[in-house]
Amino acid sequence: MTAHEQLVARRGRRSGITTMVAIHSTALGPAVGGCRFKPYATLDEAVGDVLRLSAAMTAKCAVAGLAFGGGKSVIAPEPGRVLSPEERRAVLLDHADLIAEFGGRYQAGPDVGTGPADMLVLREASPYAFCAPESAGGTGSSSGPTAVGVLAALRAAAGSADMIGRRVVISGYGSVGVHLAASLRAAGADVVVSDIDPAKRAGAEQQGLTWVEPEKALTLTADVVVPAAVGGVLSPESVARLDTPLVVGPANNQLTDDAVADDLAARGILWIPDYVASAGGILYTLSREAEGLDHDAALARVETIEDTVRTLLEAAKANATTPLHEAAALAGRRLTSGAEPRTPSLPELRTTA
Repeated sequence: MTAHEQLVARRGRRSGITTMVAIHSTALGPAVGGCRFKPYATLDEAVGDVLRLSAAMTAKCAVAGLAFGGGKSVIAPEPGRVLSPEERRAVLLDHADLIAEFGGRYQAGPDVGTGPADMLVLREASPYAFCAPESAGGTGSSSGPTAVGVLAALRAAAGSADMIGRRVVISGYGSVGVHLAASLRAAGADVVVSDIDPAKRAGAEQQGLTWVEPEKALTLTADVVVPAAVGGVLSPESVARLDTPLVVGPANNQLTDDAVADDLAARGILWIPDYVASAGGILYTLSREAEGLDHDAALARVETIEDTVRTLLEAAKANATTPLHEAAALAGRRLTSGAEPRTPSLPELRTTA
């Protein structure tokens, strides 16, 4: 993967809070990537996160065949600081000022810690934000389409859409995890969920799901393990404890190092690269907001993730490699040769003063 094109970090003039934007690549078009709002122990940790996530977005867009590049942004309040609504608004506007300076080379969307309402605030100072609320002309949360894409990847990896009696462990019961759990349970799977927030347990159990503590989620015997929370959960140590033939989920940057993909393969565990499985949200959003497709057409594009995964699995088998190797090779080819051009523009959304 190539080096980053640009990284800018700045302390907001209104809030005094550090925000940053990383552009990894604009070889295929404007860089797109979510705005992550979370505290970090150090500035170096925040920078490392934004760089890793933006590089993954380049690969995600390239493999998905989108004419967009990879970027990411971070808002990093001090650990332990609780922001008032006024302070949160101030830092979002500071971040919007920074985004605006890129003139469209970076375009934001929701990520951990942000949602559609925050995108609407960003658009007060910058037009470059996707997923504003539907009431304001945006597409709202991309959690549902992201889940649809993960399920498409799962069908291809499992070789069947039949989930009856299969045990699926979902590590992370957030917005995407909730969608996945509901769909898999409706399909007849035995669904186990975990989350670092114990307050989510009651709701999960009311839905007929089995709850397990987070530290046990990756050690359970399962037909499928679905990482759906934070990154860095698949290390040599955690892989040694896995008891599943298949890992596929939406969490970004699941591997602590690319070499872990080889560890998984050595244990006979099929891992679908996260940036392939999680592409449903960006595919849907850009299809709707940048290309003007309707809901059904955009969801049909999300479903093509199933074909993409099948292609990667066939190539990995033929070449005696891993799906990660083949996904990286595909991304590299598209970054070199270019993708089919698609309109890299945003429609005008209504904003509030």
